Amino acid sequence: MRVVTPGEMARIDRAAIEGEGIPGVTLMENAGEAVARVAMDILSAEGGGTVAVWCGKGNNGGDGLVVARLLCGAGVEAKVFLLADPDELSGDAAVNLERLGGFAVKIERVGEDGGLERFTGMTPGPALVIDAIFGTGFSGSARGIFEAAISSINGAGCPVLAVDIPSGVSGKTGGISGAAVRADRTVTFAAAKVGLVQYPGAGLAGCMEVADIGIPNRLVDSVPESRVYLTTGEDVEALLPRRAPDAHKWQSGSVLVVGGSPGMTGAVAMCARACLRAGAGIVTAGVPEGLSDILEVKLTEVMTLPLPETPRGALSPRSVEAITELSGRYDVLALGPGMSEDPQAARLVRELLKAVEKPVVLDADGLNAVAGHSRVLEERESPLVLTPHPGEMARLTGGSSAEVQTNRVEVALEAAARWGAVVVLKGAGTVVAEPGGSANINSTGNPGMATAGMGDVLTGCIAALMAQGLGAFEAAVAGAYCHGYAADLAAGMDAMIGLVAGDVIRHLPLAMRRTE
Repeated sequence: MRVVTPGEMARIDRAAIEGEGIPGVTLMENAGEAVARVAMDILSAEGGGTVAVWCGKGNNGGDGLVVARLLCGAGVEAKVFLLADPDELSGDAAVNLERLGGFAVKIERVGEDGGLERFTGMTPGPALVIDAIFGTGFSGSARGIFEAAISSINGAGCPVLAVDIPSGVSGKTGGISGAAVRADRTVTFAAAKVGLVQYPGAGLAGCMEVADIGIPNRLVDSVPESRVYLTTGEDVEALLPRRAPDAHKWQSGSVLVVGGSPGMTGAVAMCARACLRAGAGIVTAGVPEGLSDILEVKLTEVMTLPLPETPRGALSPRSVEAITELSGRYDVLALGPGMSEDPQAARLVRELLKAVEKPVVLDADGLNAVAGHSRVLEERESPLVLTPHPGEMARLTGGSSAEVQTNRVEVALEAAARWGAVVVLKGAGTVVAEPGGSANINSTGNPGMATAGMGDVLTGCIAALMAQGLGAFEAAVAGAYCHGYAADLAAGMDAMIGLVAGDVIRHLPLAMRRTE
C-alpha cells in the first residue's frame, strides 16, 4: 500500500486537477462521499442520532461540509461547528459552504468569543463527531480555540471519525506537539499518509481506510519522489519461500548465529531457535567456549560451536579465523545477539564484517561495536542488514533517540543510503529501508512485544528468510511482518500483557502459514 507525505499528496492533487482535468470540487465531493458512507455505517451501529461536524477553513473543512450536506440529504440531523468566519473560506471549501445553504444543516460559528458551549451543551449529545478541522499539512501545535475544540471532541463520549487525518497530527511524521484528536476511524484519500502509519499519530487514527476519490493510481505511484509502502499480508505472501518436495536441510537454508556472553545466553538461543521456526533447515550457534555446555542444554535442534573467549567470558578476536572459515558453509551469518560490550568482542565484530563474504544480519551489541566505525559498514560488498532500535540508531548516527523518533522514515532511508545496507529501524511501525531509496513500514505487532528478546527473534526471522533465498530487503520486510504477526497471534490466543519472545517463536510457523 502506497504511503506519501503531505507535500507529495499536494503534488498528486495538483497533477490530477491540472494534468488530468479533474475539478478540485469533484475530488472534494468524492472525498466527502467516502467519509459519509463510513459515517452512515457508524450511525447504524450506534442506532442513529445527531452528527456534529467540526470544520476548519481549509480544504479539510470543505470535505467536512460535503459530509454534512450528504448526511442531511440522507435524513440524518447534522450540525456544523465552523472554526472560522464564513468569509475566510475560499476556493472549493467556499463553494461547498454555499451548497450547504439549501439544506437544513445548522452552522454554529465557533471562535475565540464563544460558541464552544453550544457543542458541549448538546442535548442529547452527538452520536458521532466528524473531525475536519486540520488536514494532513498541519504542523506545530493547536492553540486557543482549536485546542479547546479538540479537547471537547475527545471528551464527547461518542465515536469520532477523522477526515484524512486526526487534527493535530503531523501528516509528514506522525508527530504530535500539542492537542490532537483521538479518532476511532480515519478515512484518508488516495494513499496512506506517513503520519497515519508512524507513531504516535498512528495510535490516534483508529481503524484507517484509504478511499478512492478518483485520482488515477498511476499518479499516486509516479508523482511522489519517495517510494514508501505499508507492508500487507498480500505483499508478504508473494515473498515467502516455498520448499521443494525433495529438499534436504542444507537446501532449506543454513544460518550461523554468533553471539552470547555470561548472563546473556538467552539472546543467542532465541535467535537460533527463531531461525529454525522461520524455516531455516540447519542452524549452528557459535558461542564462547565457557557457555557451550549451557547452550547445549538450552538448544536441542541447534548445533553449537565453542569459540575462544576473553578473560571476561566474551567472544575473543581469536575466533575470527574459525568463524570466517565456517561461515563459508552457511548461507547467512547472524552476528551480535547477547555478545556484550566487551572491547575485544567489539573488535571481533568489526573484523568479521571485513572478513566474512556471506550476507550478515547485524544486531544488538554487534551494532554497538560499529558505532563510530561506520566505514566498516560502508566498505562491505556482501549484503548487510542492520536491525537497530532507536537508541542503537542514535549511537550509530551520533544523534539522540528523540531525533530518530521525530522522523523515523527519513532517518532510516538516510542511514541505508549512507551505509549501503538494509536498515530495519525497530519499534511500533518498524521501518525497513534499502540503499536505493525504498522503504516499507510494517503493519503488524502490538504493545505486548515491549519485552526482552523480541529483537533477537526478529534477527533470526530475517536471517532465516535470507538463507532461504530472499534478498536482504525482501527478507527484512517479510521477517518484520511475520515477526509482528506471530506476536499478534500469540496475543490473541493468550494475552498481550505477559507476552514473551518465546511465545513469538512458537507462533512463527503458524504466522507464516496463515500469511500463505
